[in-house]
Parts: sequence; C-alpha cells; structure tokens
Amino acid sequence: MTRPHHLQRRGLLAAGAALVALPLARPALAQAAWPNGRAIEIIVGFAPGGGTDVMLRALGQALSAELPGANFVISNKPGAGGETSYVAMQTARPDGYTIGSINTPGYLSIPVERRVRYDRTKIRAIARLVDDPTAFVVHRDSPIKSLADLVAEAKRRPGALSVGTSGVGTDDHLALTLFQAVTGTEFIHTPYAGAGQVKNAILAKHIDVAGLNLGEIGMLGQDQPALRPLAGMGPKRWALMPDVPTFQELGYDVLMTSERGIGAPRAMPDEIALQLQEAIARVIAKPDWAEKARQLELPMAYLPGAEWEAQMPAQEARYRQIWEKTPWQQ
Repeated sequence: MTRPHHLQRRGLLAAGAALVALPLARPALAQAAWPNGRAIEIIVGFAPGGGTDVMLRALGQALSAELPGANFVISNKPGAGGETSYVAMQTARPDGYTIGSINTPGYLSIPVERRVRYDRTKIRAIARLVDDPTAFVVHRDSPIKSLADLVAEAKRRPGALSVGTSGVGTDDHLALTLFQAVTGTEFIHTPYAGAGQVKNAILAKHIDVAGLNLGEIGMLGQDQPALRPLAGMGPKRWALMPDVPTFQELGYDVLMTSERGIGAPRAMPDEIALQLQEAIARVIAKPDWAEKARQLELPMAYLPGAEWEAQMPAQEARYRQIWEKTPWQQ
C-alpha cells in the first residue's frame, strides 16, 4: 500500500535529520576514546635540561604506560619567562592532545610586572607535582662558603657579582630581588632561558652565583658534587638535603619556591581533564615513581588542579606586594 505523499515527505525529512546528526556524534565518540592512540604534546616553557623539562619527560613516560594508547611528546617553547608556552597552551585545540607546564611564580608574577599575551581564565590547572625551594648555588671552587660570605663580598664589590636566573619574573629572579632588599646589596642579574642553561653557566664559572631550585642542582649521591648550595628558601629544610640550611634560619627573611605542574586549555572537556588528573595521581602514588622522584631530586607536593588554582590568588597578592615594595624589573 502506497503511503500518502505528506507522510512520505515526513519520513524523508526525519531520515535526512538523522544523517545530518551523524557527523555531530562522531567527535563525542572520539572524545570518549581519548587518548585514542594519538600523540599528546606537553609544552614546556623552558629550555631542555631544567627541572621542569626533566620532570615532565619522566612523567610523560610514566603516563604513556598508565594510559593505554597515549604517547606523550615534549615540545620546548622557551621565552619570556614561560609566557611563550602559556600563549601556545591557551590557543591550542582543547581536545586533550595539547597540555603544558605551569610554573609559579612566573605564571602569576609576570602579569604583575607587564601586560602579557596569555589569559589565565583560558588555562586550567590539571595538577601540581612539585614545590621546589629556590636556592643560591656556587661552584665548589668558589671562595664564597656561606650567605654571610656572599653578603660581605657583595658589599665589598657592589654591582660586581653576577647571579644567573631562569628569566625575568621567575622564582630565582624574585628571590634575588628580595635578597638584595633585605641585605642592602646589589648584584648583576643574568637571565637565561631555563635552569639547564643557568646550571651550565655556573659549572663553567661564567657567573658567580646560580639561582637554582634544590631539585635542579644534581648533587645527591655524589662524593664531590661540582655545585654547592649556600642555602634554600623553603619554609624548612628539605628532607633529601638536610644539611642545607634555610635562608630564614640564617637570619635572611627570604621565602621562595617553584611550583611545577600541568595545565591545559580551559575549554578541555571536564571528563578528559579528570581522566588525566587521576592518571597523574595514580602514577605518583606508585613506589617506582617515588624512586624515580628521588633519582631526579624532585620535591613532590601533589595537588589536584582545583586545589592548586584555589591557592593562586593569595600567591598573586604576595607577588604584587613584592612588586610594590621592590620591583624586580625597571
């Protein structure tokens, strides 16, 4: 029996609508299958060899084993204290295949000193991994054996000693600014594109002092390490380096650390962000990661992304106070 013309037309319209809807359903299916065998880019805002780069290369390998079908690839985009990488991260497709490093204080402090090209409302924190005390480090051949020696030498030769950092607005640079303020000293600030370059510079004796994090020195397990930390800027001594005093216990009110973690474009689907965060939490809870962290000298301090972001406004307020009292960039 032949259907009436108006019913045939309705049936064709319904079929057409279903066909049109099919392409819209495919991204959802692909999204659900993440990581789906595709490479996942991890953008690192500093040159190879620094603490962030080393940490995320190790994490990428561990996550590849934790997430079937995942293949994490490091992409170094140094520049402007991390700004270049944040711009790349916020403008990437929010499909779960581009994530990147977040480093404080730079992530929070750079917008204090100048206008930046990234917008933190377009970046979401996935997880904090490390909270690494900043330190002043010298070559083992240096005649400077303590912070007191450093202050005395700086006052004897004002503006003559050089201090290398990972760039303007980084934790090393802010630490130098604070130290100059509390001691009445003046140093030559020598910025580099990352901690790896700072470390090479102090090893080659191109600078007098290196601003490095304790986890970046590479001295554990060595009988005669090439570098010697004068003191760390954490609130307490680091358990893996109990012989390294803090600035505060030596009488210098300087507190500074470097947080390192993972971020992603804000529009990344919540289910992918949660899947990634949970995978990171599983990795760092394993005994083999604890051993890897010890080998890499990583002061682990895991926080889920939301908790890390909740702490950032108070940190930013502190950096603004530092800027108002002692601007770190003229």
